[in-house]
Amino acid sequence: MSAWQQIADHIGDASGEPFQPESPRSLGGGCINTAVRLSDGRRHWFVKLNQASRLDMFEAEFLGLQELAAAEAIRVPLPLCTGIADGQSYIVMEFISLGGSGSNSVAGEQLAALHRRQAEAFGWQRDNTIGSTHQPNDWTADWVDFWRQHRLGFQLEEAARKGLGSHLQHLGENLLERFSVLMDHDPVPSLLHGDLWGGNLGHDDQGNPVIYDPATYYGDREAEIAMTELFGGFGAAFYDAYNAVWPLDSGYAIRKTFYNLYHILNHANMFGGGYVGQAQRMMERLLADLG
Repeated sequence: MSAWQQIADHIGDASGEPFQPESPRSLGGGCINTAVRLSDGRRHWFVKLNQASRLDMFEAEFLGLQELAAAEAIRVPLPLCTGIADGQSYIVMEFISLGGSGSNSVAGEQLAALHRRQAEAFGWQRDNTIGSTHQPNDWTADWVDFWRQHRLGFQLEEAARKGLGSHLQHLGENLLERFSVLMDHDPVPSLLHGDLWGGNLGHDDQGNPVIYDPATYYGDREAEIAMTELFGGFGAAFYDAYNAVWPLDSGYAIRKTFYNLYHILNHANMFGGGYVGQAQRMMERLLADLG
């Protein structure tokens, strides 16, 4: 039995209706996964595939999409099933036709509503991935401890393991010793998409905002807003609408650089190159701000 037939049979079992698709249609899946659309002419499913060893990544994404959907704040693709077929892991989810013309102000309002969903501590029910990098999410009562150990500290450990340079490590160690000074506000554990940049936000045919490819956890909402600004931003209407619902605390402009350091370090760990120098410059700037 072919991999596609195995996946089709799983879709039929999970959806409660037999599914016999036409030939799969290849879609853009980014630099990590292969993506296809499976359709029988009436029902359409989005399928991502990777090595069998990455099944845990898809299982975490499945639960993350469920968590985001349960908030009923902003649309996400509803997951259907995960599995392994012919040596490949896969996740199947609702296919949403993107490319519609939508309002970023609505997206800002809905993201603020998502962040209103909160937990008792920082973290999540399981580890997941940020890009292709492991992301630990052990529940932690204190946000500074969580970020020190499971975000910035973890990425610095990865950088050391990959041999990305002693200067990077020296700067990182200094920042880890002093960065609690930057956390001069008292965040609540908000539900975060976790990897929200322009490539993970679209609009459906009705203009509704849609977010996808999450790295879900409960954390400081400022970490999410910071990342939305990292690769070009979503425009003034988005941020004005967000702040109209739930204004950011003073001091965010400095914390933004600190939060985005996590993602730049992750890119350095995944891709190397200029991201290493960018991470070093960010740390130098933060340390200079601390005096």
